[in-house]
Amino acid sequence: MMSTTADTTDLDELARRLDRAHVFHSWSAQGALAPFVIAGGSGARVWDHGGRSWLDFSSQLVNVNIGHQHPAVVAAIAEQAGRLATIAPSTANLVRGQAAERIAALAPAGFEKVFFTNGGADANENAIRLARLYTGRDKVLSRYRSYHGNTGAAIVATGDWRRVPNEYARGHVHFFGPYAYRSEFWSDGPEQECERALHHLRRVIQAEGPESIAAILLETVPGTAGVLVPPPGYLAGVRALADEHGIVLILDEVMAGFGRTGRWFAFDDHDVVPDLITFAKGVNSGYVPIGGVVISDPIAAAFDERVFPGGLTYSGHPLAAASAVAAIDAMRDEGIVDNARRIGADVLGPALAELAGRHPVIGEVRGVGVFWALELVTDRETRQPLPATAMARLRAALFERGLIGFFADNRIHVVPPCTVGDDEVREAIALYDEVLATAL
Repeated sequence: MMSTTADTTDLDELARRLDRAHVFHSWSAQGALAPFVIAGGSGARVWDHGGRSWLDFSSQLVNVNIGHQHPAVVAAIAEQAGRLATIAPSTANLVRGQAAERIAALAPAGFEKVFFTNGGADANENAIRLARLYTGRDKVLSRYRSYHGNTGAAIVATGDWRRVPNEYARGHVHFFGPYAYRSEFWSDGPEQECERALHHLRRVIQAEGPESIAAILLETVPGTAGVLVPPPGYLAGVRALADEHGIVLILDEVMAGFGRTGRWFAFDDHDVVPDLITFAKGVNSGYVPIGGVVISDPIAAAFDERVFPGGLTYSGHPLAAASAVAAIDAMRDEGIVDNARRIGADVLGPALAELAGRHPVIGEVRGVGVFWALELVTDRETRQPLPATAMARLRAALFERGLIGFFADNRIHVVPPCTVGDDEVREAIALYDEVLATAL
């Protein structure tokens, strides 16, 4: 226990010093970094050693769906650590089986098997591997506005700038998906955007040669790319194109799944069933690294007599499996997924719409559940994105006022834990309101 203010200040300083001396950070030029310290958390709040606290409306990397330090999940990890801390994936283990059973039960009928990975990137990596082996084809189609992880094939499947210095994997083709606010298709609304985006995808399939395409890989709701909720009919249209040409449909639910959209899986809101489902993040809120692929029965059966050439030392790690079981059970027992849907429909969505009414810098509000984005512009007519310097001022101003935000390009992503309460939403909205009025 911390004894004095001086002691706690020293711990914050020690954490900073050790970090800068020895930790190499993701996606960063290392020299100018000055990360802030987080020492603890509970629910939707985190704090440093000195007790300064922040409302976490980033859910860190949009993964702490059940909130920080949920007691049932923490207890399950501790109990499993006391029983058996690790075991090889070639063994049968009760808690691993229970985790797979619970995850498969949330999927549509016809999904019984789960392949566990260490996170979302290698979940997508192995889904691509499964699709290629199952079809005997090579190419993978994915959107330009997407993020699928930072491993070999997953980063090349990614559509944003991060793929460009990492393009070492073969057989990847990108296409544009629907984004009515910044349409690539000169559409006049969601219906036309959907129709033209599907036509564009059909033409890409035709131009690439359908017989060469193993998979279409989509984030059900692109997250880092802008919380781009697909228009009605789009995912069903992609499903139809995949069926027409014998292509495997992989839906990446790494960020969108396990309550983030107010559903267990984001595709539950759309008339579509994929062939492979990838997950991570919200399945256990990142308390222990875990991800995986939920495999449809026909694809799983293809490996009954054929060796699947993939594996990971920590596949189905018992501490991770125990945390997933506890998280799923707690989310169900406590109505956490329903809470995310109610918050989005009744509290957060309306409050963000009102915020847009007061601040012309908000060009568009979009989202569902606890998965929202404010797209910020210098002018609503031209839709010119707000520049990076202004976004940096907003981020700093929010942080100084006690809120951790998730920022991407010219957007503030409003992505609190699924456990967030009405009062916490109102507190956050007041902070967004104040900063948008004073920091630009």
